[in-house]
Amino acid sequence: MERRREAQRIITKKYAKDIKSADPWSVFKIIADFVHGFDELGDLGPSVTVFGSARTDKENRYYKKAVILGDKLGAAGFNVITGGGPGIMEAANKGAYNNPNIESIGLNIDLPMEQTANPFVTKERTFDYFFSRKVMLVKYSIAYVIFPGGYGTLDELFEALTLIQTKKVSGVKIFVVGIEFFQPLMDFITTKLLPAGMIDAEDVDLITLTDDLDHIAEQIQTSIGVQIQCLEDVGMKNTAYYNSLSAFFKHRDISEGKDSQ
Repeated sequence: MERRREAQRIITKKYAKDIKSADPWSVFKIIADFVHGFDELGDLGPSVTVFGSARTDKENRYYKKAVILGDKLGAAGFNVITGGGPGIMEAANKGAYNNPNIESIGLNIDLPMEQTANPFVTKERTFDYFFSRKVMLVKYSIAYVIFPGGYGTLDELFEALTLIQTKKVSGVKIFVVGIEFFQPLMDFITTKLLPAGMIDAEDVDLITLTDDLDHIAEQIQTSIGVQIQCLEDVGMKNTAYYNSLSAFFKHRDISEGKDSQ
């Protein structure tokens, strides 16, 4: 308990110094977070971000599921992005780690407790600020997979939902793993938010709640075509990101014996 209080004091001091001091030089630290993130992640091919608790141990069933999913995604040619810490994040990176030609990426956060880097990353970046890190976790992904977690995981889930609901990102799918764990949350959404008019019926459909990892991997592969079309619709056909998705899509169709034209 004392360790947690000390950690909280450190965080509070850092927050007050960087955000509330009105020190204009702190802006450069914020900009640096974004610049380094864009520079290191901007040339990634198709990637999937996996969110989940840092407190999940190796014997937990969701840790084991995250390892399996990370391996499935890596084997299919997707980079796997996580918050870079232990628990579910470690598990997803671990599953992806030994797959050739893909990156197992950890986007860590500078915290005095809990968040230590896991050893299963091929590309790593540590951020000073949660908000810049969150941008990088969602910016370069074609799908988000949410495993059980606490406040941070729920924050990331609803951040992703808000981005898709408000059309800030298009063609991105959200998969929530853990029917038993998340069903009460889904019940709240469908029996409270929806009847009260806080959301629309189509907003509920933004979430795919499932424990079927094969279904998740298959749906993510299928969504590549939607992503490509979205980029074409907004005039991004000549970008490096579009080219990486298009090349992946054509390679997948060729390997499956399909005519990509």
